[in-house]
Amino acid sequence: MYKVVFFNQGKVYELFAERVDSSHLYGFVEAAGLIFDTESKVVVDPAEERLRAEFADTEKLMLPLQSVIRIEQVKKRGKCVIRDRGTGDKVTPLPLDGPGRKS
Repeated sequence: MYKVVFFNQGKVYELFAERVDSSHLYGFVEAAGLIFDTESKVVVDPAEERLRAEFADTEKLMLPLQSVIRIEQVKKRGKCVIRDRGTGDKVTPLPLDGPGRKS
């Protein structure tokens, strides 16, 4: 099982997937078999529900390399979360506009 952390529209997403591989599309990482909490609980986690709804019909998630922060192989699943990109981040993303590019 893999924990995939990536940027999406100014937020940091943490998801769990069964498989992660380089994509046949150049410059993309492929995450397949997204795993969400299926146990029924009295307390519903709104972030988990939002992620489950957003990726409900997703078979494979193609992530651009520059949006991926970290991929970890883990033994057990944690919480899927969406966080705001804070100012105290330890990981700085690569700039999308490299040298020689004008925005």
